[in-house]
Amino acid sequence: MSLHIGIVGFPNVGKSTLFKAITKKQVDCANYPFCTIDPNVGVAAVPDRRVDLLAELMNSKKKIYTTIEFVDIAGLVEGANKGEGLGNQFLANIREVDAVLYVLRCFKDSNIASTREEINPIKDKEILDMEMALKDLSTVEKRIEGVQKKTRSGVKKEDEKELELLNKIKTFLEEGKVLIDQDFSLEEKEILKQYQLLTFKKRVYLLNGSNEEVGSDIKKQFEERSWNYLVINIKEEIDADGLSDEERKELGLPESKLNLLIEKCYEVLGLITFLTTGEDETRAWTLEKGALAPDAGGVIHTDFKDKFIKAEIINWEDLYNSKTFGEARGKGLIRTEGKEYVVKDGDVIEIKSNA
Repeated sequence: MSLHIGIVGFPNVGKSTLFKAITKKQVDCANYPFCTIDPNVGVAAVPDRRVDLLAELMNSKKKIYTTIEFVDIAGLVEGANKGEGLGNQFLANIREVDAVLYVLRCFKDSNIASTREEINPIKDKEILDMEMALKDLSTVEKRIEGVQKKTRSGVKKEDEKELELLNKIKTFLEEGKVLIDQDFSLEEKEILKQYQLLTFKKRVYLLNGSNEEVGSDIKKQFEERSWNYLVINIKEEIDADGLSDEERKELGLPESKLNLLIEKCYEVLGLITFLTTGEDETRAWTLEKGALAPDAGGVIHTDFKDKFIKAEIINWEDLYNSKTFGEARGKGLIRTEGKEYVVKDGDVIEIKSNA
């Protein structure tokens, strides 16, 4: 499962620097607006101590983590939905990602050029939301026209449902509302997915600055609205790039928060991790929360889902504490589960199939 996170924000808020710190990929971080025009793409491993511990226990030859692809999308400005600042091109890049990471400026360094007159992360978020809502509104209006043309030759029940939903979301968008924050039925959500609307994508907010610069009032507003956010000083992260945790402690620097950011993105997408382990490799696999054992088999190999028989399952910690599969089996910790088993985060799974 390939996951894509789009990094968005106004020019010079720290997007490309964050991308560089996360993916260790060198990109142009020059101090002027629109330095990034073509989206930079980089892959980051999702840190997982369970993989490390099980690989050590099993003397695995390889360790394989799950990954997230980060896309550094060029800076947006007001009027982006109309093409201001190459805005239409940048908004189109957001359509391709699974979730959006807002980078909001809280740092007060006057040496860093800004396209905004004030440092106000709440206002910046609202403007970015509005640009995406206006772009979505244009998409929805075109879709409404298309459905109405279809219905002229005879109204179908599914067209009526779609038209009703389109008019509902059109009202939300005209009010500048973010669709992911609104209530929709499961059926409506399935229809919505096909439109790839920008404001229907899950999101995480990164407040770029020190704790002192962000301030308790800003944090309170994010918490009251249940917005997923993290406070990270991106400059501090890039300055300490390459230092171990021990070296950070010696220099009086805080622990890196980049791993927390990657884990937060993973969590917001509603995903879990299951594991396979042995002498050849210990590997983490990505799965949607609520998926069944055959789905886990399908992630490993297509045939494992189609020809699934059963799965042998143990919690990773039970396996680690038992030292070996044999000892865990002797303690009755390895369970045999069928097709209806809901996979849990941290399950170590061995699929039995006719493949």
